[in-house]
Formats: sequence, structure tokens, C-alpha cells
Amino acid sequence: MDFLKGIKTGFLQAVRECYQLELNEGEIQINATRKEFVGDYTFVIFPLVKLLKKSPSEIGDSLGNWMEAHVEDVVSHQTIQGFLNVSLSDHFWKQSLDTITSTSDFGYAKSNGKKVLVEFSSPNTNKPLHLGHIRNILLGWSCSKILKANGYDVVNTQVINDRGIAICKSMLAWQKFGNGATPTSSDMKGDHFVGEYYVLFETELMKEYTSFQQSSQGQELFDTHKKADQEEAAFWKEYKNKYFNDFSQLGAKAKKCCLIGKIMI
Repeated sequence: MDFLKGIKTGFLQAVRECYQLELNEGEIQINATRKEFVGDYTFVIFPLVKLLKKSPSEIGDSLGNWMEAHVEDVVSHQTIQGFLNVSLSDHFWKQSLDTITSTSDFGYAKSNGKKVLVEFSSPNTNKPLHLGHIRNILLGWSCSKILKANGYDVVNTQVINDRGIAICKSMLAWQKFGNGATPTSSDMKGDHFVGEYYVLFETELMKEYTSFQQSSQGQELFDTHKKADQEEAAFWKEYKNKYFNDFSQLGAKAKKCCLIGKIMI
């Protein structure tokens, strides 16, 4: 719905009457007026300067004066260099608002026959919910509504309790070190309880990793794989993920948990 159609038509008529020049609507450049200037909408008149061989101020003022006199909703104008800013009447805004409020499906496009899946917020099962999750929920919800308004068949979903390596680390740590503890017996929220065992897994992993670094196998690996002039601390910091995947006993059990769906100790 083009609320500015009458204003655009008035501009075309102004060009025709003032300069006997025929333009079509596709040749009009119109934008919302920048907030530092007076006006509601701005017509770009630079292209007319080249065609008419006249100054921007002369063209802008003649078109603006004609529109004020003949276009009902144009109440004033201002020419700034190659831009014609026009101010619109209260009647224009009221009529536009009335049209919006009386149109039940205003802003909605017809169905385009396409389906879109929008996933949000899918919180991390190892961490408590926080304000960032609210942000993701609002962004996902907004995107789904925008897509629906543009004609898509929208399906909203989220992944709940998706067991990846992180949750398997917590599960393994609980089975090895939890002694049957529960959120109730520990007087903890469930997400905090899971998070505590994730931290415990990392603590135990670092103990294992430190022991490996000091072993003969670890020292041989450092001697043969380090970069030139690389400090030992920097090497082991960089090597941690590879150690987890290739050497760690805890890492192997956590990955096996993910693969077969149960803890194997």
C-alpha cells in the first residue's frame, strides 16, 4: 500500500506543468527527510538539474511552490542544494493512520507457498538461563513474525536437552564423582547442579592432562612436535584439544557416552 502515491503524482505533475517534462514514477527518488532538516519526505532533484540546465534552488523552489498550491497534503517545502523537502498535512497522517487501523491484514503478504523453520532459543543444557536467552527468544520470535507477515509458512522450534559433548562431560563427572547426589540433596537448582559437574570434569581433565605432560610419553611428544623456540606452556595450551581427542581417558569415555547414549566407566 503506497501512502505516498498522491504525493508522487503531485511531483510528476509539478515537473510537467513547470518544465513541460514527462517523467514516470520509476524515475522519482524519494526518501524520508533526514532528522536534521525540516520536512517529512525528500525528493532528489539532482537528475533534473542536468536535464533542465537550471540551478537546484530554482528547480526546487518552483516545484515546491507548485505542489503547495496544487497538492492538497503538501503544506510547505524547503530546498537544500539538490533536495526538495516537503512537509505533509495533519490530514495526510490521520488518513494514513485510519487506513492502517481499518485494514485487518495490513502489512501481511499473501502466502508464497514456502515453509521456513525458525529455531530459538535452544538454551545450553549446561548453563543457567540468563538475559542473553531472553534476547535470543525475542529475536527468534520477531524473525518468525516477520517471515509470517511476508507470506511464509513458519514453524517455530527449539532443541531441548540436546546431548552433545558438554552434557556428556557433566554426566560422566556425576557418575564418577557424584555419589548419587541430586539437585534436591545438594540444595541446588538443576542447571547449576549440571554446571557444577561440568566444571568438575574440566578440573579432573586438567589433573589428567598435567600428569600426561610430565610423563615420558608427554615429554617425547613435546620434543618432537613443538614449534621452533616454542615454550612448553604455550605448546601444551595449544595442544589441549588434540590431547582430549587422542589421548585422554576421560575424553574417550565422554565421547563414547555421546555415541552410544550411556556412560561406560
